[in-house]
Formats: sequence, structure tokens, C-alpha cells
Amino acid sequence: MNIGSRLAFLRDQRGLTQEELATSLGISRAALSHYEKNRREPDTETLGKVADLFQVSLDYLVGRTHQSSVTLDPEVRQFTDELELADVELLERFALTIDGRKLTAEEARRFIAFVRAERNMSNS
Repeated sequence: MNIGSRLAFLRDQRGLTQEELATSLGISRAALSHYEKNRREPDTETLGKVADLFQVSLDYLVGRTHQSSVTLDPEVRQFTDELELADVELLERFALTIDGRKLTAEEARRFIAFVRAERNMSNS
């Protein structure tokens, strides 16, 4: 099943018209029609809105899984929602990788310093 089919299925399942769903998503009915007929693909912002509205995962919407939702353990959800890269314990407990190679503590420090410097320049 592709994005358009999933979108139409979810809309029909909720008993929504194209106009109602389009309004909820902040898009035109014509755009929604193009998505459902696979003439165009929604952008990531619209996909996120669809996932939130129907309470499904993005993997489900794009056809990577048949399971409509993934329920995370509350502790895992809190961890992912509050992930802090500057936490030294994080680097010790988890194998964070870039290009398949484990990120060293020094690389992590340089990366964090780079991001902080870039943020400071853009806020000036």
C-alpha cells in the first residue's frame, strides 16, 4: 500500500470528506486529491500532520510497515523526547555512530562545540 492509498483509507475510516481532511491539514482539497491518487507526494510537514491527526506512525504512512502505530515504553519515549547530546553518560551507554563508525567522546565534544558556535553566530 502506498502513501495515497493509506491516506484515502484513513480518511474513509474516519468518515471524513476530502474537504474536511484538507481543512484539518491546512491544504487544498485539490492537493489532497493529488496525494490520494498518487499524482504527488505530501511534504514532510504534511505527512507529520497526517500522522498526528490519525495517530499513526510515519513508517505506516509511507508503507514501511503494516502496523499503524508503534507504542513506545514510557521510559523510552521520555528518553527520546529529552535526548541531550552533551550528556557524557549517553556516549558511554549507547553506541552513537556516524557513517557506521562509533562516535568518540572527543568527536562528540567537537560536534557539540560546533553547533553551539553556529547557534551563537546566528543569534548575533
